[in-house]
Amino acid sequence: MNLFSLKGKVAIVTGGTGALGQHMVKTLVHAGAKVAVLGRRMEQVEELVAEIQAQGAEALALCADVLDRKALELAKEEVLRHFHKIDVLINAAGGNLAGATIGVGQSFFDLKTEDFRKVLDLNLMGTVLPTQVFAEAMVQQKSGVIVNLSSVAAHLPLTRVVGYAASKAAVDNFTRYMAVELAMKYGEGLRVNAIAPGFFLGEQNRSLLTNADGSLSDRGYQIIAHTPMKRFGNPNDLDGALLFLCSDAGRFVTGTVVYVDGGFTAYSGV
Repeated sequence: MNLFSLKGKVAIVTGGTGALGQHMVKTLVHAGAKVAVLGRRMEQVEELVAEIQAQGAEALALCADVLDRKALELAKEEVLRHFHKIDVLINAAGGNLAGATIGVGQSFFDLKTEDFRKVLDLNLMGTVLPTQVFAEAMVQQKSGVIVNLSSVAAHLPLTRVVGYAASKAAVDNFTRYMAVELAMKYGEGLRVNAIAPGFFLGEQNRSLLTNADGSLSDRGYQIIAHTPMKRFGNPNDLDGALLFLCSDAGRFVTGTVVYVDGGFTAYSGV
């Protein structure tokens, strides 16, 4: 018996076309799940779904903004019409804005509060709203797993990224709250956890962490110096944690934030 198998399970991944979200979609499919990919750009979503279907797996394209409750409700109806249930929700949508970040030579007093609110909305409300919408189906079937995407910045606030760090700390708190809420009111079949990635090099942060010639920037060097494994993460480094939390292997695990960071949050710097 393969405890990590997701055969017969139906999963929804918000932010499913993002760098990490897209990899999670493929990991879930490889484990046997039928996956509904939710994103804001239908062309990108359909391209990913077509790739999955070409491999003989089942997938569904959903176009919705995670801050649009009506669009999420329509997406839920489409999933239930197509797959008849919802077993797993991965809240992978999120991000940051330049205005919610303290730039070089700036201070906290230069923070653009309107962008700070937008980042809070995207990361926190973009987790709360899909949970509120899709978890209803889980409650009715008395089983389901939710995995939120957090960050090491929630545990150890990083310099400059004040909005992102604050919003991910709120996601951690929300994760624990929902774990208690669902288990105590609806039973042990409902679990809520989070994965907190460390530093994964991607197109969004490449210019911040590396120079044009590929060498480490000053910030990139600081990160590697404080990462005991001495490297950035790769998307497939998330596979084990994701499958553990989504499958029966983690059936007694809820309210937990799993750090996948190469030891970054464990190291004091000394």
